[in-house]
Amino acid sequence: MNTFKLLSVVFLSWASTSLFAQSDQSPKGQPIIQVFGNFHTGFGHLNDNRGFELDRSYLGYQYNLGKGLQVKAVMDIGQSDDVNDYHRIAYIKNAQITWKTGKLTLNGGLISTTQFNMQEKFWGYRYIMKSFQDLYKFGSSADLGVSASYAFTDWLSADAIIVNGEGYKKVQKQDGLMYGLGATLTPIGGLSLRVYYGLNEGANAIQKDKQNLATFVGYKGNGFSLGAEYNLYKNVDFMEDSDLSGFSLYGSVRLDKKTEVYARFDSLSGDGDWNKSKEESALMFGAQFKLGKYVKIAPNFRMNMPKMDGEDNRYMGYISCYFGI
Repeated sequence: MNTFKLLSVVFLSWASTSLFAQSDQSPKGQPIIQVFGNFHTGFGHLNDNRGFELDRSYLGYQYNLGKGLQVKAVMDIGQSDDVNDYHRIAYIKNAQITWKTGKLTLNGGLISTTQFNMQEKFWGYRYIMKSFQDLYKFGSSADLGVSASYAFTDWLSADAIIVNGEGYKKVQKQDGLMYGLGATLTPIGGLSLRVYYGLNEGANAIQKDKQNLATFVGYKGNGFSLGAEYNLYKNVDFMEDSDLSGFSLYGSVRLDKKTEVYARFDSLSGDGDWNKSKEESALMFGAQFKLGKYVKIAPNFRMNMPKMDGEDNRYMGYISCYFGI
């Protein structure tokens, strides 16, 4: 823990010095505004589950200070399991400084994590549905710490990250840290492969270290994309013999400049019966229409198929909406 604090202080001290040294330059900034909403309705035994929903809003600003330096701050305003659904809770999602020089990129502060960032961008429809690992809580999309990435060649890069491991919605409660290593290959045009391994230390001898293994392959061609990922999460909640695994398959086809169709299939499984009530397969498909530069509307249909005996399938229809600049 002391080593991590020392590295953080050194990094942030260096970054602050660099910022003041470049104060004679005119910074270039841009706002970050993203709003996710939907209208949804259930079918069959979920027929009464319907209404309009403001799912999430991101509000922030990003400054490019020159010489590879960038600062970004983003607020995340969304739902919380701890309060009534009619309320919204605001969190700081990002408060980070980034330095790019040559083939090296460094990040410090409340940063985006690397566990499923690439998969989320490739999926491309975050406002409609979270990517697999985010949806099933295999990890957090942001955390407090430092990360680095290096491009060895045009087709091979590697990254490392050290963060608290609690996510951006919680303060640090454990003494352990989370460490992650990843590698990305782009051997030919349009093809991407990635593997990531993360370890989140338990706080005492009783708690078992959490472990994450994430693999991904994706291809983007002329007007279409196909992606597949397999994920393994060991020792959920620091408990031994509480493992989850699953895969996600997704793809999209562009029909014209303003219209796309997409589909996705997920499958979540557990080791034993400890998480049986939440295990499922899920199918989703729909279309996206771009209404100008900043607005997207995406009608979609979803079917969730629980793996527990006696549970009925769930059918939902959504009209997902996005506004962003």
